[in-house]
Amino acid sequence: MTRIDGHCDPSFAGVRDALANNFEEHRELGAAVCVHVEGRAVVDLWGGHRDLAQQRPWQRDTLVNAWSVGKGVLAILALTLVERGLLVLDEPLRVRWPEFAAGGKEEVTLRTLLCHQAGLPSVRPRLAEGAWLDWPAMCAALAAQAPWWQPGSAHGYHVGTWGFLVGELVRRATGCSPGQALRRILGDALDADFFWGLPEQHHGRVAEVDAPNVVLREPEQWAKAFPPTGDAERDTMIWHAYFNPPGLSGLGLMGSEAWLRAEVPSTNGQATARGVARLYDGLLRGGPDGAHFIGPGLLREATQIHSDGEDLILGRPSRFGLGFQLPMPQRKLGPSEAAFGHYGYGGLLGMADPAAGVSFAFLSSRPGQRWQTPRTRALLDAVYTALGRPTSE
Repeated sequence: MTRIDGHCDPSFAGVRDALANNFEEHRELGAAVCVHVEGRAVVDLWGGHRDLAQQRPWQRDTLVNAWSVGKGVLAILALTLVERGLLVLDEPLRVRWPEFAAGGKEEVTLRTLLCHQAGLPSVRPRLAEGAWLDWPAMCAALAAQAPWWQPGSAHGYHVGTWGFLVGELVRRATGCSPGQALRRILGDALDADFFWGLPEQHHGRVAEVDAPNVVLREPEQWAKAFPPTGDAERDTMIWHAYFNPPGLSGLGLMGSEAWLRAEVPSTNGQATARGVARLYDGLLRGGPDGAHFIGPGLLREATQIHSDGEDLILGRPSRFGLGFQLPMPQRKLGPSEAAFGHYGYGGLLGMADPAAGVSFAFLSSRPGQRWQTPRTRALLDAVYTALGRPTSE
């Protein structure tokens, strides 16, 4: 039986049991889960190992790649800037980013971008390997190109580009990179371990990730990962969303110094579950001084449905508010329709449920199934069972 360390309120013992069972039944390698209820940390647990050889135990401060959980964190940051008047939801992006007006994108707004309707899920031209390290080059390529569809007419998950697009607006509004802005505005205030561009002194805390670690460089390789649809234009759009430039997804780069130092906000956040839960708890309850980062009116707007239905990238239904994934029958966030947050590759999750006062985070070094993950469901079910609202209802 895998040892589970940390703190767990006795009434939430089922969460400890669910985490332990994930190691026994679902081949968990190393993982952590953290839950706040009405501002109180009722669960802060971790277990397993932070290396593939299973020689080094997962520690309280172990960081791990959070994948797209970081998109929810970037949404919190961007909306905090909206609350402060530094960004405007319905202002055309060209006002702050004049180059962005190229290719028929003159009227694209931050709102359109946040809900994945901007038509920029990928870069059309093939980019050089390592271009994901070049922030100005990535942003210039996106600003210059025409959208894949008429902005606002449909939505498609901006897998890798969303972090550069929203992150560039954060940079222009604050004068510092997304990683620096996150630390200064949210992370330090909430004592939250979440980083884009991890300082070197923290590299030794990072867990190894058990995921396919190979860079896919050519269409023949891409077609094995995402079989052709028969529409060459759409195939290119989808393949480039994940693999252009090579390494954009992080596969083949996990644990490298270059990956840890870079800022790729859609994908490469290094975090603890505690850090993610604190960010969502701070979103619900405000900072240490009691001031809200995002006011209740903006939060309600951000968690309303803005995009819903068939996703042009995922090829299945998806649902977004302003940067947050919202619950769907096919992919719930517990039993609450008020919940919002963002999944990461293989079932990782950061979320909040204002109706229950819950903030939840689950991070793992061994991603599971891409869409429905029994490990995550078991943990959420245990949380809501302890609250008297089992997810099976």
